[in-house]
Amino acid sequence: MKITKIDVLLSEPVEGGWQPMFCRVYTDSGIYGDGEAALSYGGAVHAAFGMMRDLAPELIGLNPLEHEVVWQKMYKDACFFALNGGPITFAGMSAFDVALWDIKGKVYGAPLHEMLGGKQRNSLRAYASQLQNGWAEKRRPGRTPEDYAHDAKVAVEKGFDAVKFNFTTFREDGGRYDGSEQSTFLHPDYMNVIESRIAAVRQAIGSRCDIILENHAYTDAQSAVQMGNMAKKYGILYYEEPVAPHAELLRFVHQNTGIPVASGERIYSRWQFQKCLEQEAIQVIQPDVGNSGGITEVKKICDMAYTHDVGVQIHVCGSPLITAASLNLEATLPNFVIHEYNVNTSMPKMLKLTKYTYEPVDGKMTVPDLPGIGNEISDYAFSHSQVISITDTDKVAIL
Repeated sequence: MKITKIDVLLSEPVEGGWQPMFCRVYTDSGIYGDGEAALSYGGAVHAAFGMMRDLAPELIGLNPLEHEVVWQKMYKDACFFALNGGPITFAGMSAFDVALWDIKGKVYGAPLHEMLGGKQRNSLRAYASQLQNGWAEKRRPGRTPEDYAHDAKVAVEKGFDAVKFNFTTFREDGGRYDGSEQSTFLHPDYMNVIESRIAAVRQAIGSRCDIILENHAYTDAQSAVQMGNMAKKYGILYYEEPVAPHAELLRFVHQNTGIPVASGERIYSRWQFQKCLEQEAIQVIQPDVGNSGGITEVKKICDMAYTHDVGVQIHVCGSPLITAASLNLEATLPNFVIHEYNVNTSMPKMLKLTKYTYEPVDGKMTVPDLPGIGNEISDYAFSHSQVISITDTDKVAIL
């Protein structure tokens, strides 16, 4: 079997300005597989799309069933800048790797989780993520403690028993705090705003639900410790990206707050995770299947974490396509902690981009059982995207 053609897609903007990007890898047997580069937000969209376009010709003629061979070619030969990982290169590699696993599952008539060794569980506990933006059907920045309490209550009504907020992002007028206000030491007024929001959420959801604290690394080591020590009395499950993804800083926060620390969406490759694990800097790793090297690499990262008794929560922040792949992987992991249900995934236009949607029921996610990753790019996505078609090692057609 050989790869004969690759389509790379950049969708029209969906709600929030996100632009998901996909690939479809075709073979001479008629079977194809789909993948996604999970950088549809955050200022890297066109760079990642360009990376996919640049990598694609290197895959033409290769055997898609030999995912390790293809991964090594992408890592060592196809791109000089792949070594040691990086968001742009690894996002492109991830999309193609996911597509190859999708092909393999369709060839053998097996879901991804079966090819990875089987399900440890049939359903996955999930948490409602990024609620400071409001629910997808009514997006707006959280301003008052009442806003945060309301969105937490909605999560509980939907069956979730865990929620995640960034309590530091928005001012009470809806604007954003800037970096100078979030570093070194937080002003008492700012601390009071943050604490009032955390307290409101805890009161709204009671003691039987978990709170995950998200900082997006806007705080530095000193302000993260200051905030963590204030927040821990409210019962924090873990503290996500309290600082930049450097092992020494993450360890400093954990040691000085006593709160489990989570990070990984901006850590790319097992080589970068290795230092964090060896220094006991992270208690929950959060690699992203769509930008940490795909299924092939992320499974190795998760297995490496298992040897350190570190838990896994896959970072999920893309379309339902990458959600399906992530659910398959999470189901196989003995060190799985919880699934991230990002409310942005359920934006109406986002849901049109894939054949299937995966939504939680009573706070639980069902694991796909279809061959491959369990989802496909929709016809709607093809008709509402820029599509580049690669059919030879040096021939590109823009459709």
